[in-house]
Amino acid sequence: MRTLNANPELEAYLRLNNAGCEEWLAAIAQLLACPQAECRLPRPQAVVGSLSALAVEAGIVCVLDVSQDMELHGCLVSQTLLVNAIQGHSEITLQDGSRLPTFPLAMIPAGQQFTLRAAEGSRVVLVYPVNQAVPAWPKPGLEVALAGHIHRFLLRSNYFQDHQHASNETLALFDRLEQQLVSGQVDLPEDLPVLDRRLVRVIEKIRSERDWEFDLQALAQHSGASERNLYYLMKRETGMTPYRLYQRCRLIRVRRRLVDCQCDVPHISWYAADEGFSHLGRFAALYREHFGELPSETVQWRRRLREQPVVEPARWAIT
Repeated sequence: MRTLNANPELEAYLRLNNAGCEEWLAAIAQLLACPQAECRLPRPQAVVGSLSALAVEAGIVCVLDVSQDMELHGCLVSQTLLVNAIQGHSEITLQDGSRLPTFPLAMIPAGQQFTLRAAEGSRVVLVYPVNQAVPAWPKPGLEVALAGHIHRFLLRSNYFQDHQHASNETLALFDRLEQQLVSGQVDLPEDLPVLDRRLVRVIEKIRSERDWEFDLQALAQHSGASERNLYYLMKRETGMTPYRLYQRCRLIRVRRRLVDCQCDVPHISWYAADEGFSHLGRFAALYREHFGELPSETVQWRRRLREQPVVEPARWAIT
Protein backbone atom coordinates (compact mmCIF):
# COMPACT_ATOMS: atom_id res chain seq x y z
CA MET A 1 0.00 0.00 0.00
CA ARG A 2 1.29 3.45 -0.84
CA THR A 3 0.18 6.86 0.33
CA LEU A 4 -0.75 9.22 -2.47
CA ASN A 5 -0.68 12.96 -2.48
CA ALA A 6 -3.40 14.76 -4.40
CA ASN A 7 -2.57 15.15 -8.08
CA PRO A 8 -2.70 18.41 -10.06
CA GLU A 9 -6.30 17.85 -11.21
CA LEU A 10 -8.40 20.16 -9.02
CA GLU A 11 -5.56 20.47 -6.50
CA ALA A 12 -6.89 23.92 -5.61
CA TYR A 13 -10.01 22.21 -4.25
CA LEU A 14 -8.35 19.54 -2.14
CA ARG A 15 -10.73 18.42 0.63
CA LEU A 16 -9.14 15.29 2.06
CA ASN A 17 -5.53 14.17 1.90
CA ASN A 18 -4.35 10.79 3.15
CA ALA A 19 -7.82 10.26 4.59
CA GLY A 20 -8.94 7.35 6.73
CA CYS A 21 -11.97 5.15 6.12
CA GLU A 22 -14.56 7.06 8.16
CA GLU A 23 -13.64 10.47 6.73
CA TRP A 24 -13.55 9.09 3.20
CA LEU A 25 -16.95 7.46 3.47
CA ALA A 26 -18.52 10.49 5.15
CA ALA A 27 -17.24 12.73 2.34
CA ILE A 28 -18.55 10.44 -0.41
CA ALA A 29 -21.90 10.11 1.33
CA GLN A 30 -22.23 13.87 1.58
CA LEU A 31 -21.00 14.74 -1.89
CA LEU A 32 -23.10 12.15 -3.74
CA ALA A 33 -26.03 12.14 -1.30
CA CYS A 34 -25.47 8.39 -0.67
CA PRO A 35 -25.90 7.98 3.10
CA GLN A 36 -26.23 4.20 2.84
CA ALA A 37 -22.91 3.67 1.04
CA GLU A 38 -20.31 1.34 2.53
CA CYS A 39 -16.56 1.41 1.99
CA ARG A 40 -14.90 -2.01 1.90
CA LEU A 41 -11.12 -2.17 2.25
CA PRO A 42 -8.50 -4.88 2.68
CA ARG A 43 -6.83 -2.69 5.35
CA PRO A 44 -9.59 -0.67 7.04
CA GLN A 45 -7.19 1.08 9.42
CA ALA A 46 -4.90 2.30 6.64
CA VAL A 47 -5.15 5.42 4.50
CA VAL A 48 -7.79 5.26 1.76
CA GLY A 49 -6.70 8.20 -0.38
CA SER A 50 -7.22 11.86 -1.26
CA LEU A 51 -10.23 13.74 -2.52
CA SER A 52 -10.72 17.06 -4.31
CA ALA A 53 -14.14 18.53 -4.99
CA LEU A 54 -15.40 21.63 -6.78
CA ALA A 55 -19.09 22.39 -6.26
CA VAL A 56 -21.30 24.86 -8.12
CA GLU A 57 -25.05 25.34 -8.35
CA ALA A 58 -25.31 22.77 -11.17
CA GLY A 59 -23.45 20.00 -9.34
CA ILE A 60 -20.03 18.78 -8.31
CA VAL A 61 -16.85 17.51 -9.92
CA CYS A 62 -14.92 15.24 -7.60
CA VAL A 63 -11.50 13.62 -8.10
CA LEU A 64 -10.67 10.53 -6.02
CA ASP A 65 -7.10 9.31 -5.60
CA VAL A 66 -7.14 5.77 -4.18
CA SER A 67 -4.16 4.50 -2.19
CA GLN A 68 -5.40 0.94 -1.60
CA ASP A 69 -7.89 -1.37 -3.28
CA MET A 70 -11.34 -0.01 -2.49
CA GLU A 71 -14.96 -1.03 -2.99
CA LEU A 72 -17.62 1.64 -2.57
CA HIS A 73 -20.80 -0.40 -2.17
CA GLY A 74 -24.48 0.47 -2.03
CA CYS A 75 -24.50 3.91 -3.66
CA LEU A 76 -27.86 5.02 -5.03
CA VAL A 77 -28.05 8.13 -7.21
CA SER A 78 -31.21 10.07 -8.03
CA GLN A 79 -29.84 11.52 -11.28
CA THR A 80 -27.24 10.53 -13.86
CA LEU A 81 -23.71 10.10 -12.52
CA LEU A 82 -20.65 10.08 -14.80
CA VAL A 83 -17.58 8.13 -13.67
CA ASN A 84 -14.35 8.63 -15.58
CA ALA A 85 -11.11 6.77 -14.85
CA ILE A 86 -8.03 8.84 -15.64
CA GLN A 87 -5.48 6.52 -14.04
CA GLY A 88 -5.33 2.89 -12.91
CA HIS A 89 -8.14 0.33 -13.02
CA SER A 90 -11.71 0.74 -11.80
CA GLU A 91 -15.16 -0.50 -12.76
CA ILE A 92 -18.85 -0.09 -11.93
CA THR A 93 -21.23 -2.94 -11.13
CA LEU A 94 -24.96 -2.14 -11.30
CA GLN A 95 -27.58 -3.78 -9.10
CA ASP A 96 -28.57 -6.19 -11.89
CA GLY A 97 -24.99 -7.46 -12.04
CA SER A 98 -24.02 -5.73 -15.29
CA ARG A 99 -20.56 -4.19 -15.37
CA LEU A 100 -19.56 -0.85 -16.83
CA PRO A 101 -15.95 0.07 -17.60
CA THR A 102 -14.97 3.48 -16.25
CA PHE A 103 -12.61 4.01 -19.16
CA PRO A 104 -13.33 5.95 -21.18
CA LEU A 105 -16.44 6.63 -19.07
CA ALA A 106 -19.34 4.97 -17.27
CA MET A 107 -22.82 6.52 -17.30
CA ILE A 108 -24.89 5.45 -14.27
CA PRO A 109 -28.63 5.99 -14.77
CA ALA A 110 -30.82 7.69 -12.17
CA GLY A 111 -32.29 5.35 -9.58
CA GLN A 112 -29.56 2.75 -9.98
CA GLN A 113 -27.71 1.31 -7.04
CA PHE A 114 -24.09 0.58 -7.91
CA THR A 115 -20.72 -0.51 -6.61
CA LEU A 116 -17.47 1.23 -7.56
CA ARG A 117 -14.33 -0.88 -7.38
CA ALA A 118 -11.01 0.92 -7.72
CA ALA A 119 -7.53 -0.57 -7.53
CA GLU A 120 -4.65 0.92 -5.61
CA GLY A 121 -3.20 3.88 -7.49
CA SER A 122 -6.42 4.64 -9.36
CA ARG A 123 -7.65 8.15 -10.01
CA VAL A 124 -11.36 8.51 -10.72
CA VAL A 125 -13.47 11.54 -11.60
CA LEU A 126 -17.12 11.73 -10.50
CA VAL A 127 -19.45 14.28 -12.14
CA TYR A 128 -22.86 14.58 -10.49
CA PRO A 129 -25.68 15.22 -11.12
CA VAL A 130 -26.19 15.36 -14.86
CA ASN A 131 -29.82 16.30 -15.45
CA GLN A 132 -30.33 14.13 -18.50
CA ALA A 133 -31.25 10.48 -18.86
CA VAL A 134 -28.64 8.00 -20.05
CA PRO A 135 -29.65 6.74 -23.51
CA ALA A 136 -30.62 3.06 -23.61
CA TRP A 137 -28.51 2.56 -26.74
CA PRO A 138 -25.82 5.27 -26.74
CA LYS A 139 -24.16 6.05 -30.02
CA PRO A 140 -20.70 4.51 -30.41
CA GLY A 141 -18.18 7.04 -29.23
CA LEU A 142 -20.55 8.99 -26.95
CA GLU A 143 -18.60 7.92 -23.85
CA VAL A 144 -15.39 9.08 -25.52
CA ALA A 145 -16.92 12.48 -26.27
CA LEU A 146 -18.19 12.94 -22.70
CA ALA A 147 -14.81 11.88 -21.29
CA GLY A 148 -13.12 14.32 -23.66
CA HIS A 149 -15.08 17.24 -22.20
CA ILE A 150 -14.11 16.17 -18.68
CA HIS A 151 -10.43 15.81 -19.58
CA ARG A 152 -10.38 19.23 -21.20
CA PHE A 153 -11.93 20.72 -18.08
CA LEU A 154 -9.34 19.04 -15.85
CA LEU A 155 -6.45 20.29 -17.96
CA ARG A 156 -7.84 23.82 -17.85
CA SER A 157 -8.28 23.53 -14.08
CA ASN A 158 -4.51 23.81 -13.68
CA TYR A 159 -4.84 27.44 -14.76
CA PHE A 160 -8.03 28.65 -13.14
CA GLN A 161 -7.39 32.27 -12.27
CA ASP A 162 -9.65 32.39 -9.21
CA HIS A 163 -12.80 30.84 -7.76
CA GLN A 164 -15.13 32.79 -10.03
CA HIS A 165 -13.28 31.55 -13.10
CA ALA A 166 -13.33 27.99 -11.73
CA SER A 167 -17.08 28.19 -11.07
CA ASN A 168 -17.81 29.53 -14.55
CA GLU A 169 -15.78 26.76 -16.17
CA THR A 170 -17.51 24.11 -14.06
CA LEU A 171 -20.96 25.42 -15.00
CA ALA A 172 -19.88 25.39 -18.65
CA LEU A 173 -18.77 21.75 -18.27
CA PHE A 174 -22.19 20.69 -16.98
CA ASP A 175 -23.82 22.54 -19.88
CA ARG A 176 -21.62 20.80 -22.44
CA LEU A 177 -22.20 17.35 -20.94
CA GLU A 178 -25.97 17.77 -20.85
CA GLN A 179 -26.09 19.16 -24.40
CA GLN A 180 -24.06 16.17 -25.52
CA LEU A 181 -26.53 13.75 -23.92
CA VAL A 182 -29.54 15.62 -25.29
CA SER A 183 -28.22 15.62 -28.84
CA GLY A 184 -26.89 12.06 -28.69
CA GLN A 185 -24.30 13.13 -31.23
CA VAL A 186 -20.61 12.40 -30.89
CA ASP A 187 -19.06 15.85 -30.58
CA LEU A 188 -15.41 15.46 -29.68
CA PRO A 189 -13.92 18.60 -28.11
CA GLU A 190 -10.82 20.09 -29.62
CA ASP A 191 -7.57 19.17 -27.92
CA LEU A 192 -5.92 21.93 -25.94
CA PRO A 193 -2.70 23.16 -27.55
CA VAL A 194 0.52 21.73 -26.18
CA LEU A 195 2.29 24.26 -23.98
CA ASP A 196 5.44 25.89 -25.30
CA ARG A 197 8.47 24.09 -23.83
CA ARG A 198 9.69 27.40 -22.34
CA LEU A 199 6.44 27.66 -20.40
CA VAL A 200 6.73 24.07 -19.23
CA ARG A 201 10.12 24.89 -17.65
CA VAL A 202 8.71 27.99 -15.97
CA ILE A 203 5.61 26.26 -14.61
CA GLU A 204 7.64 23.35 -13.25
CA LYS A 205 10.00 25.76 -11.48
CA ILE A 206 7.15 27.74 -9.90
CA ARG A 207 5.35 24.61 -8.73
CA SER A 208 8.30 22.60 -7.47
CA GLU A 209 10.68 25.15 -5.89
CA ARG A 210 8.89 26.01 -2.68
CA ASP A 211 11.55 28.41 -1.34
CA TRP A 212 12.02 30.33 -4.57
CA GLU A 213 11.02 34.02 -4.38
CA PHE A 214 9.42 35.47 -7.47
CA ASP A 215 11.84 37.16 -9.86
CA LEU A 216 10.58 37.72 -13.40
CA GLN A 217 14.08 38.34 -14.78
CA ALA A 218 15.41 35.08 -13.32
CA LEU A 219 12.32 33.28 -14.55
CA ALA A 220 12.83 34.63 -18.07
CA GLN A 221 16.46 33.53 -18.05
CA HIS A 222 15.38 30.07 -16.89
CA SER A 223 12.84 29.84 -19.71
CA GLY A 224 15.10 31.13 -22.46
CA ALA A 225 12.72 33.95 -23.38
CA SER A 226 12.76 37.68 -22.72
CA GLU A 227 10.70 38.99 -19.80
CA ARG A 228 8.21 40.59 -22.18
CA ASN A 229 7.85 37.48 -24.33
CA LEU A 230 7.49 35.21 -21.31
CA TYR A 231 4.76 37.40 -19.85
CA TYR A 232 2.69 37.47 -23.03
CA LEU A 233 3.38 33.83 -23.86
CA MET A 234 2.05 32.67 -20.51
CA LYS A 235 -0.90 35.06 -20.64
CA ARG A 236 -1.83 33.83 -24.11
CA GLU A 237 -1.49 30.08 -23.47
CA THR A 238 -2.73 29.79 -19.87
CA GLY A 239 -4.68 32.99 -19.26
CA MET A 240 -2.46 33.74 -16.26
CA THR A 241 0.53 35.98 -15.70
CA PRO A 242 3.69 34.41 -14.22
CA TYR A 243 3.13 36.18 -10.90
CA ARG A 244 -0.51 35.10 -10.71
CA LEU A 245 0.52 31.47 -11.10
CA TYR A 246 3.26 31.92 -8.49
CA GLN A 247 0.76 33.45 -6.06
CA ARG A 248 -1.81 30.71 -6.67
CA CYS A 249 0.73 27.93 -6.15
CA ARG A 250 1.68 29.40 -2.77
CA LEU A 251 -1.98 29.58 -1.77
CA ILE A 252 -2.48 25.95 -2.82
CA ARG A 253 0.46 24.89 -0.63
CA VAL A 254 -1.17 26.66 2.34
CA ARG A 255 -4.45 24.93 1.56
CA ARG A 256 -2.77 21.51 1.57
CA ARG A 257 -1.36 22.20 5.02
CA LEU A 258 -4.76 23.33 6.28
CA VAL A 259 -6.41 20.18 4.92
CA ASP A 260 -3.71 18.04 6.55
CA CYS A 261 -3.92 19.88 9.87
CA GLN A 262 -4.94 17.57 12.73
CA CYS A 263 -4.38 20.11 15.51
CA ASP A 264 -7.20 21.60 17.60
CA VAL A 265 -6.21 25.16 16.65
CA PRO A 266 -4.82 25.44 13.11
CA HIS A 267 -1.87 27.81 12.81
CA ILE A 268 -3.22 29.64 9.80
CA SER A 269 -0.98 32.66 10.28
CA TRP A 270 2.09 30.40 10.57
CA TYR A 271 1.27 28.53 7.38
CA ALA A 272 0.59 31.78 5.53
CA ALA A 273 3.82 33.39 6.73
CA ASP A 274 5.74 30.25 5.77
CA GLU A 275 4.62 30.79 2.17
CA GLY A 276 5.50 34.48 2.17
CA PHE A 277 2.14 36.04 3.10
CA SER A 278 3.02 38.57 5.80
CA HIS A 279 -0.37 40.30 6.13
CA LEU A 280 -3.00 37.89 7.47
CA GLY A 281 -5.98 39.99 6.38
CA ARG A 282 -4.70 40.28 2.83
CA PHE A 283 -3.90 36.56 2.79
CA ALA A 284 -7.44 35.65 3.91
CA ALA A 285 -8.92 37.86 1.17
CA LEU A 286 -6.69 36.26 -1.49
CA TYR A 287 -7.52 32.79 -0.21
CA ARG A 288 -11.23 33.47 -0.47
CA GLU A 289 -10.80 34.99 -3.92
CA HIS A 290 -9.05 31.85 -5.16
CA PHE A 291 -11.00 29.11 -3.37
CA GLY A 292 -14.38 30.62 -2.54
CA GLU A 293 -14.01 30.19 1.22
CA LEU A 294 -11.93 31.42 4.13
CA PRO A 295 -8.96 29.39 5.42
CA SER A 296 -10.88 28.55 8.61
CA GLU A 297 -13.72 27.09 6.51
CA THR A 298 -11.29 24.71 4.79
CA VAL A 299 -10.24 23.36 8.19
CA GLN A 300 -13.82 23.19 9.49
CA TRP A 301 -15.04 21.09 6.55
CA ARG A 302 -12.67 18.24 7.32
CA ARG A 303 -13.16 18.63 11.07
CA ARG A 304 -16.91 18.17 10.65
CA LEU A 305 -16.27 14.89 8.82
CA ARG A 306 -14.11 13.62 11.69
CA GLU A 307 -16.65 14.66 14.31
CA GLN A 308 -19.71 13.40 12.41
CA PRO A 309 -18.64 10.48 10.18
CA VAL A 310 -22.28 9.55 9.53
CA VAL A 311 -23.94 12.33 7.55
CA GLU A 312 -27.49 13.04 6.58
CA PRO A 313 -28.54 12.91 2.91
CA ALA A 314 -27.54 16.12 1.16
CA ARG A 315 -27.24 17.65 -2.24
CA TRP A 316 -23.82 18.12 -3.77
CA ALA A 317 -23.04 21.35 -1.91
CA ILE A 318 -19.95 21.02 0.30
CA THR A 319 -20.15 24.30 2.15
